[in-house]
Amino acid sequence: MDMVKFFHTNGGIGDASYSSNSGLQRMGIMKTKGVIEQAISDLCHTRSNVNFPETLMMADLGCSSGPNTLLVVSMVINAVANTCFEMGLKSPDIQINLNDLPANDFNTVFIALQELQQNPTNGQFMDVQDQPTCYFTRVPGSFFGRIFPTKSLHFVHSSYSLHWLSQVPELEEINKGNIHLSSTTPESVSRAYFKQFQTDFLGFLRCRSEEMMGGGRMVLTLAGRTTDDPRDEESYHLWRPLAMVLQDMVFESFRSNQSSGLGVQTNNAGSGQIVVKLHLD
Repeated sequence: MDMVKFFHTNGGIGDASYSSNSGLQRMGIMKTKGVIEQAISDLCHTRSNVNFPETLMMADLGCSSGPNTLLVVSMVINAVANTCFEMGLKSPDIQINLNDLPANDFNTVFIALQELQQNPTNGQFMDVQDQPTCYFTRVPGSFFGRIFPTKSLHFVHSSYSLHWLSQVPELEEINKGNIHLSSTTPESVSRAYFKQFQTDFLGFLRCRSEEMMGGGRMVLTLAGRTTDDPRDEESYHLWRPLAMVLQDMVFESFRSNQSSGLGVQTNNAGSGQIVVKLHLD
C-alpha cells in the first residue's frame, strides 16, 4: 500500500472521526504546553531587537484535523504574543504551515481556523493589545522527506506522529497472529521495526536540519514506553482489541491466520538518544 497516498486519520467531526476520538493526543499536547512556551521564549530571546524577524515561520508536522490542531496553533500564537509583550517588542507576523499526508482532512481544519480567527480571544489567545497577524498554509506530503525550502523555519512542532513509520518493514519471519509487537513476536520482527524507525527518524532529522534556520527550535512528542523490551505487553494492550477484530475479519473472509502489519513503533528514551547520536555523528 502507498501509505503517503492513502493513509490518514478519519476526517470530519462525526462519532468515528479523529476529531471526536483524540483525547489521549490532546492530553499529550497539554503536557508539553510548558515546553512549547519555553521553546518560543528561547527562540525570541536569541534574536536582538535589531534583527528580530518581521515574520516567524512555524510548522506543525502531522497536524491531522480537529480541535488538537487548533490547540497547537493557539499555544504557539499565545506564546509569541506573550513573549514579545514581555520583551517590549511588536509582535511579528506568524506564518503557520500545517503539514500532513495528502489525504488528510485539511478542509475541516481551515474551516475551524477561520472561525478561530474571527474570535481569537475566545479562551485561546493572550488578551494583549498587540495580537500577532497570522497566516496559515497547508503543506501536504510526508515529513520523512523535504517539504520546506532551505533555512526557512524558525519553529517546528510535531505531536503523536513520529512513531508512525513511513512503511511497514519487510520481515524475515511472519509476525503470526499480531498486527504489532507483542510477547509472541519473533526477535527478527522486533529488530526490523526498530531499524525502520531509525531510518525514518534519521531522515526526519536530516530534512529538518536543512529546513530550519540557525537558532531555531523544535518540539517533538512521540508515543513511548517505560520498558526496554519492545515486545513488552505494555504497548501491545492498546492494539490487542484492534488485532482481535482484524483476525475475526480475516478468518471469516479468507480462513487464514496470517497477520497484517501496523506501521507503528514505540520506543523508550534510550532509543531516541541512539538515533540522535547517529545523526550528530
